[in-house]
Amino acid sequence: MTDATNGSDNSRKLNDSESSTTPNSHDNEQTPASPDVDEGPADQSRAAPNYQRTPAKTNKPAMTKKGLLALLFLIVVGVIAYGLYKSNQHSEPQVVTLQGQMQMQQTSIAAKVPGRIAQILVTEGDMVTVGQQLIEMDSPEINAKINQARAGKQMAQSQLDKAENGARPQEIAQAKAAWQANKAASDLAENTYQRVNRLYEEGLMARQKRDEAYAQYLATQDQTEAARLQYDLAMEGARSEDKSAAMAQVAQVDAQLEEALVAKEEANLTSSIAGVVDDVIVNAGEVIGQGVPILTLVNTNDQWVVLNVTETYLNQFAIGQQFTGTIPALSSANKPYTKLFTVYATSTLSDFATWRPTNNDDGFDVRTFEVKARPTTPDARIRSGMSVIVRINPAPNNQSQE
Repeated sequence: MTDATNGSDNSRKLNDSESSTTPNSHDNEQTPASPDVDEGPADQSRAAPNYQRTPAKTNKPAMTKKGLLALLFLIVVGVIAYGLYKSNQHSEPQVVTLQGQMQMQQTSIAAKVPGRIAQILVTEGDMVTVGQQLIEMDSPEINAKINQARAGKQMAQSQLDKAENGARPQEIAQAKAAWQANKAASDLAENTYQRVNRLYEEGLMARQKRDEAYAQYLATQDQTEAARLQYDLAMEGARSEDKSAAMAQVAQVDAQLEEALVAKEEANLTSSIAGVVDDVIVNAGEVIGQGVPILTLVNTNDQWVVLNVTETYLNQFAIGQQFTGTIPALSSANKPYTKLFTVYATSTLSDFATWRPTNNDDGFDVRTFEVKARPTTPDARIRSGMSVIVRINPAPNNQSQE
């Protein structure tokens, strides 16, 4: 009896010990209660496994549900953050980059007369001034024309001097002597006719003799008058018409001489502008024809940039408006080279430069315009063909439809 009572007490102590050690094991499963009976030592050894410590089992469906909720939360937060980022990105104006090219005034120097190039006095890259000689040409044909024109001028000038000075004194004296001789012959013929006429009236002379005397008298009178007129002409000199004709002949020969001299001067080509020699096309010793380009000059003070701009951004380049451009060719790694430009001309390009949408949802036709702008201060280092980068910030209402 005492032994049974001790066994029961030991069982209760063991159950209390197991209950205090694993309190969570009763949350998920129920352990059957041990009957309060008297058992022997063998029964106690068989009932011992019912009170061994077992690990707590986790709730897998609950953990999976919590993980899905956390993942869904992260996805929603990411979508919201991406939407805010895109919204801020579209709200900020996008910088538009345009590329243009520098251009300068070019002048081609050509020969006005054919000839052989004797010497080229400049090389590429040289600075030249207005009137500076560039090419020396050898043209024997021009020299021959100059000599011919000078000889013609001397002859025409002699004729003019003769017309202006009139006859020489010897010629005047000779004309006067001829007039007086004819006058004496005329007087003699008149006296002879009067004597013959009186004899004819008295019947002493035949009618035939009187007629012959009268004809001789008339002839000598005509010769006397001609001699007098010749004398008067010698005294008066050349007529005004002859003088005018002689003066015109001299002027014509002077023009021919001037033309020949100008041709010789044009053969030695000079610069018509101040600038830089950009290209020398010919070599010394070559024979060139009239109008053939010989070299090209560039005016470094006449510079401008050309940009092709769609009408979407044309309001950024109104006439008189200024913008800043960067020239990469003159820029360094840490110091970009920028210039301030002023727009002075805009013109539309041909239809091939028009952007045409494929459907109405893409918007309307967009024309392309050519914009020209000059730098506020020209730079001699700038050359034709250098790129110019222009960055603009278009207004939101001027953005193209997408």
